[in-house]
Amino acid sequence: MVSLEQVKQLIDRELDATHVEVRDLTGGGDHLEAIVVSPQFEGLNLVKQHQLVYGALKTELASEAIHALALKTYTPDRWQTASRV
Repeated sequence: MVSLEQVKQLIDRELDATHVEVRDLTGGGDHLEAIVVSPQFEGLNLVKQHQLVYGALKTELASEAIHALALKTYTPDRWQTASRV
């Protein structure tokens, strides 16, 4: 099993994220939700943004250490707008 902190670090390291939150949705440690803010998302649609996150976690997803991953991805500008709501 991979820890929430490990998931956060993997995403942060790969995407140079300005903000990462990871939480366990079921208490079992393998169904996660991540909120990721990265300048690397600029100009990319949501599918491409999510693919970047999946790429950062490819080993954990392939080994099923993470069985399900819900994502919310934002550019820094979009995050500022969203966090004000």
